Amino acid sequence: MEPIFIQPWHWLVVAILLLTLEIMGAGGFVLGMAIAALLQSIIAVSFDDLSWSFQLLTFAINSIIFTVIYWKFFRKFNNRTDAPELNDRAAQFVGRSFMLQKSLVHGEGREQLGDSLWRIRCDENLPAESSVTVIGTEGMVLLVKKAD
Repeated sequence: MEPIFIQPWHWLVVAILLLTLEIMGAGGFVLGMAIAALLQSIIAVSFDDLSWSFQLLTFAINSIIFTVIYWKFFRKFNNRTDAPELNDRAAQFVGRSFMLQKSLVHGEGREQLGDSLWRIRCDENLPAESSVTVIGTEGMVLLVKKAD
């Protein structure tokens, strides 16, 4: 029975398939595995008599190493943005002022802002038509204070 060898081109195909999965939106997890497969292809070219079990073992170890490196160092780089509040609709209201249409009872109420109905919380009870400013958020609750 012939020994089974994984050829370098096998690892190139695996790397291309993993990069294709990454492009489809894996979020960086598959990127470390793709780099490991590419490195394994280079190792397989350099040492053509490696057993399939050793190749799979080094691929697994390199996959873990490169994935951890990505998550520790490069993920933060990918998450930097010019508009951090782009998808945080509540945070977009911080600093804005508006007039209450309904009274805040026990410091809480609901208010129509834009196309959405928002929960509003304040440290005090406020009558309708009070001017308030959004000072922060707690999840999807707008924290307001009476405007000066």
